[in-house]
This record gives sequence, C-alpha cells and structure tokens, in this order.
Amino acid sequence: MAGLRTTASEPIACASAPLEAEEARLLLRALADPIRLQVIEALGGGERCVCDLTADLGLAQSKLSFHLKVLKETGLLADRQSGRWVYYRLQPDALERLRAWLATLAASCTAPAEPCG
Repeated sequence: MAGLRTTASEPIACASAPLEAEEARLLLRALADPIRLQVIEALGGGERCVCDLTADLGLAQSKLSFHLKVLKETGLLADRQSGRWVYYRLQPDALERLRAWLATLAASCTAPAEPCG
C-alpha cells in the first residue's frame, strides 16, 4: 500500500512521541485490511515464523510477505532472521500509542456542543 511510510528507512511509530492524527490514520489504514488484521491477531500470542503464518493463514508466501511488509513499514511489526527463517512479532509500543490516541478520542467524544449563537 503506497504512502504508508514517511521515509524509506524509519517506521511511523516512535516510542517517545505521542501519536499524531496522520500517523493514526496510517496505522488504521494498515489495520483495515482483513488479511493484515488476521496477521495481527495471529501474532497476538507472540512471535511467529513466517512459515507458520503462511500455513495458519492459508496464504501464498508472496501475498503474506506483501502484508507483512506493510505492517512492518508502519511500525506495527518487527522481524528477526534466524537461519533461513524470518520471525515476526507485534510492536507493543505502536499498539499502545494507537490505543492511547483512541482513548483520547473516547474521553472527549461525549462533550456537548456549544450553543449556537
């Protein structure tokens, strides 16, 4: 998905900064795809080998690789290589920053409108 990264080398999520609205949009867009959401759910129990994800999700490796790349570019996933296998895991900080952004919306969404003058 084009446009999900701000630079070619750095993921959107940054551990110390609060999530900006544009970053939230990009994370939510990445999560909106049903396959990518399945990947996130599959990784909810911890790190997984790409071979296991391919089998569990019933996807061709090329299709899964595309979705893993998108999620990694947004900062939602991290990976590590061990021998010929690549292992993926969720980035809890990115999920926490998105949760905090949504919590801020939830906390203020019940405010009544100002009277029209």
